[in-house]
Amino acid sequence: MSIKFLAEDDRPREKFLLKGKNSLSDSELLAIIMGSGNRDETAVELARRILSSVDNNWHQLSLLSVKDLMKFKGVGEAKAISIATALEIGRRRASQEVLEKPIISSSRSAYSILKNHLSDLRTEEFWAIFLNQSNKIIHITQLTQGGINQSIVDIRILFKTALEHFSTGIIVAHNHPSGNLKPSTEDLTITQKIKEAGELLNIQLLDHLIIIQNSYFSFSDEGLL
Repeated sequence: MSIKFLAEDDRPREKFLLKGKNSLSDSELLAIIMGSGNRDETAVELARRILSSVDNNWHQLSLLSVKDLMKFKGVGEAKAISIATALEIGRRRASQEVLEKPIISSSRSAYSILKNHLSDLRTEEFWAIFLNQSNKIIHITQLTQGGINQSIVDIRILFKTALEHFSTGIIVAHNHPSGNLKPSTEDLTITQKIKEAGELLNIQLLDHLIIIQNSYFSFSDEGLL
């Protein structure tokens, strides 16, 4: 009996997608790693039996060798290696420190991050930094790539990305290949539209930077927000 014949709420992969990874039991997580059970057991049942043999302790399970795991009916070499690999990834993850997300504290700190992406380009690009409530960076992405003097951003895509990353603040930026730091009429218009859209969604536009090779213009610093 394979996973696809189980009740939908008991299918580990579907449950992962519908309810999230935190909803899965240890046996369901192990079942996803293995992919299938044996002739007499579903993957979940086999996983439950394997975990029971080590008192449901992941550390104890990680001590089993590939040969030890292959002693369970339905666990061949490929499954045993998959289990051992997943446990090794978990061990390495636990040994690493969580990377601290950079904090944007000023237009200068935003510029220092974005200048490497925008300062030396021959065509105009539009980028965005997405921040949490502590002004820590969640995500950075390029939104558009345009011509010599214009790169139009789709505001719907900008805020779709912000919502996907649960962002509460954004900083947008684009470059002027001409080297002119003065905002154009189009720059002023799009900035206002982004600001107004953000107010509706409770996502604050913190700044808009225009970047050239060795300098930048900040809408926030200049009181244009």
